[in-house]
Amino acid sequence: MKHLSFWFDPISPYAYLAFERLPQVLEGLSYSVDYRPVLFAGLLKQHEHKGPAEIEPKRAWTYRDVAWRAHTQGTPLDLPASHPFNPLPLLRLALACAGPGGTPNRRVVEALFHHVWRGGLDAACPERLAVLRAALAPERDPDGPEVKAELRAAGDAALAQGVFGVPTVVLDGRAFWGDDALPMLKAAMLGDAWFAGPAWDQAAQPRPRVSRA
Repeated sequence: MKHLSFWFDPISPYAYLAFERLPQVLEGLSYSVDYRPVLFAGLLKQHEHKGPAEIEPKRAWTYRDVAWRAHTQGTPLDLPASHPFNPLPLLRLALACAGPGGTPNRRVVEALFHHVWRGGLDAACPERLAVLRAALAPERDPDGPEVKAELRAAGDAALAQGVFGVPTVVLDGRAFWGDDALPMLKAAMLGDAWFAGPAWDQAAQPRPRVSRA
């Protein structure tokens, strides 16, 4: 059985699409998944990179792209009333639904994604968040210092695994970024010979390049 770490932030429509599609892509394979919440904005800050919604032409393309991808894979997707939004309450709720040091189960993660990406409502609405929290009945206080510390530690752990964006699935120390990387992940799980040779490392070797001033 293969073990996967699925790094996600519910703010990302690509993470939502990957979450919905993962069981279909990996159907028939033996695997387990740890769903690991991480603050996408923290990854962007670490790598000094803007999010898609912060670059206007890219924002417009991103929303069109995810709408098309959702259409083609048959996944319901409604843009929330406000985006981007502060995902910290959702990330902390995810961790609070697991025991100390644990990870949320798929049912919890699904509830978070559906809260954001189905219905076209305000994902950060306090009243909606309260309803979601009551429905999930977390084991711990999402606003407590223990959960907050775990989320900060999750960011450090993600960076240590080479995670720079969401969704990222880590398999055997290799990070597969983006919902469009799921077929590549499947090939690795099936033992594609490409992953057994030097190609993975060679492809990532630095090349001479021009640096921007």
